[in-house]
Amino acid sequence: MAEVSYSSLPHRFGRIARVLSIGLSSTKKRLSGLFPVVMCLGLLAAQGPASAQGMRIDITGVGDRQIPIAIAPLLTSDPQNRALAETVIEVVQADLRRTGSFSILPVGPQNPPLSENTAISVGLFGQWRSQGANALVVGSASRTTDGQLEVRFRVLDTLKSEDLGGLVLTSQVSHLDARRSAHRMADYILERLSGEPGFFSSRLAYVRREGRNHILVIADSDGENAQPALRSTQPIISLAWSPNGDRLAYVSFETGKPVVYVHELASGKRSVVANYRGSNSAPAWSPDGKQLAMVLTRDGISQIYIANADGTGLRRLLRSSAINTEPSFSADGQFVYFTSDQTGSPQIYRVRVDGTGRMERLTFTGGFNARPVISPDGKTMAFVARRDRKFLIAVMNLETQEERIVSSGPKDDSPSFAPNSRWVIFSSRVGDRDLLSAASIDGRVRSRISLDAAGIRNPAWGRIPSPPQ
Repeated sequence: MAEVSYSSLPHRFGRIARVLSIGLSSTKKRLSGLFPVVMCLGLLAAQGPASAQGMRIDITGVGDRQIPIAIAPLLTSDPQNRALAETVIEVVQADLRRTGSFSILPVGPQNPPLSENTAISVGLFGQWRSQGANALVVGSASRTTDGQLEVRFRVLDTLKSEDLGGLVLTSQVSHLDARRSAHRMADYILERLSGEPGFFSSRLAYVRREGRNHILVIADSDGENAQPALRSTQPIISLAWSPNGDRLAYVSFETGKPVVYVHELASGKRSVVANYRGSNSAPAWSPDGKQLAMVLTRDGISQIYIANADGTGLRRLLRSSAINTEPSFSADGQFVYFTSDQTGSPQIYRVRVDGTGRMERLTFTGGFNARPVISPDGKTMAFVARRDRKFLIAVMNLETQEERIVSSGPKDDSPSFAPNSRWVIFSSRVGDRDLLSAASIDGRVRSRISLDAAGIRNPAWGRIPSPPQ
């Protein structure tokens, strides 16, 4: 099922089924007689990384303009803090480089050393401005009285001679927690200097193949700190984060057919929300996290249904003889966007969740446009488009209907938006390898995440779980 080629599918349903990554009849044949092995893991209890394999991020392109920024080493008087302080700065620099919007200037030893307590003066701004820096970040790392790591920093705009503020970040004393503080620090710097909300503290989910095993992995936004949440001998597809980042919905074939599950990541607890006759697939969360849209074939053909997050209250969204699949809620929860072949080829439509009004077709360029996802701010739709025999990721401005191709193909799939709506992550097939790629929605900056071995697919970009109320 997971290795179906783009060119070997039937003309009508097959093209949409490939985008869904579901080939039900052939999957049943291959899975029959196999005893599924499934192991759930709570991420809070998971020990060690999902893999010791090396991870590489390659970045191409730059933004409209790059902000030259100097990030001074964190001042620390305790040698025990030095390694963690260096980790924080390394991660912050890597995060900002990934956006293509910053050039990191070298900062040598300073006398006296810089910190968040350095006196702000016209001379300080002028000194760094003369060295080509539009911004300067200064800070320190120390231990609190209860033994935690405390990172303090400030962001200075040297062009406007302004102090843009800063944060005090407290964490446990570990390499992992230092990295988390660094992502929060990078989020703040990005937003203060560019006006663009940060996304570095978010999380990725994806599926990694290791031989016959399919491993659901949760990782930081840069691909580090990868932890397994589920191991199975059967495919796991169609990952979808809940809005507050504490649950994943996905499709697992562990019973010999596609079934929709909701997985609580902290505890590892899973529940079945759709296990009807035929195929159960393509879960998508409503913005408030109270409902799921899904695709079921219980009536003989792929149709979109909406249910409560626990699977109750199931209702069919449309009455149609066409294949309707791959739903995605609008940011305000008023519409469902989906793929349909009602005109003879896969195209993207939308319809009101309450069933009132008429369906509206959104894509008209080319004979294949599918798998829509809507940005969290509701302004952009990403989708898979076939152009010149390549499967590419496209984005559409929903107000102007302007389309832009942001990937290079030839086999890109499964787009998912970053929480700040400015980036899209997706699967890429390069030669015989499955990689993760990301692109800014203006198409100027692209990055590729790859492992030394094993394929990684079906990415979903989520958020750090909201704190308990």
